[in-house]
Amino acid sequence: MDGMNVFLERLDPDMCVVTAAADGERAGCLVGFSSQCSIEPVRFVVWLSDVNRTFRVARAADVLAVHLLARDQRRTAEVFGGQTGDRADKFQQVRWREGHGGAVVLEDAEAWFVGRVVDRVVGGDHVGHVLEPVEWGGREASGGPLLRLADALTIRPGHPVE
Repeated sequence: MDGMNVFLERLDPDMCVVTAAADGERAGCLVGFSSQCSIEPVRFVVWLSDVNRTFRVARAADVLAVHLLARDQRRTAEVFGGQTGDRADKFQQVRWREGHGGAVVLEDAEAWFVGRVVDRVVGGDHVGHVLEPVEWGGREASGGPLLRLADALTIRPGHPVE
């Protein structure tokens, strides 16, 4: 695994906050595994840990919202990465609104989209949610560089992987 660790330590992906709403519940978490996965049609995949609350809500959701944060939005990253929705209402700590299909959209995100879930794929201890974008937006003025994995390494996970 040493060679693989050398490879993995070189990665520094953009972080995002994924939110879900279903059956009267809301949830959201900081995610480091996400990517565009198709050009035509446009598809995006976000990978959610199968041990956290966001996954439990997302598996019943028709849509998810994906939000990019600027580096200066560390407080929002700490809310969604350093707290568990099992004990805290993260949405009392941020500005949000309801989006397409009842999605939870963070109003201060640098950029965001709501995607219809078109597939779910098990990939080890995370489940990929393949999304078709149906609504999107962002801040008028750029807040600067995006939050990356290296910026979030000191955030202690609110719900660690078991």
